[in-house]
Amino acid sequence: MAMEAGSIVEGKVTRITNFGAFVELEEGKVGLIHISEVADVYVNDVHDFLNEGDTVQVKVVSVEGNGKIALSLKQAKAKPPENDAQSFKQNRRGDFRKPPRQLSASFEDKLSKFLKDSDERLTDLKRKTDSKRGGRGSRRSD
Repeated sequence: MAMEAGSIVEGKVTRITNFGAFVELEEGKVGLIHISEVADVYVNDVHDFLNEGDTVQVKVVSVEGNGKIALSLKQAKAKPPENDAQSFKQNRRGDFRKPPRQLSASFEDKLSKFLKDSDERLTDLKRKTDSKRGGRGSRRSD
């Protein structure tokens, strides 16, 4: 059976390096799980997540013409669907807060907000510097 990108296969971890883990697949083929594809969190050492001899299910990311097989451990894991009850997170004090909203503002909206903020900043700057320079009705004593 030929390896196809996107399929989930099972293999055995044969060797761990500082850049990933080699997995022996069916028919004696060997693929690489790059360190960036081991987990959803930052991976400093692959040994924290895998050991030699582990049997793992991985997703085939790509199969190149020269026989190199790229694998992913984190893409093979199904992500649970998020519902509204789980979307609230609890912080250290025990308070619940909503996750940040994803706003998709158009370019025109972003531009108008930028111009408004810029005008406000310039007005504030002029107001502060005019009083220090003695402009606008300030009198000089002779």
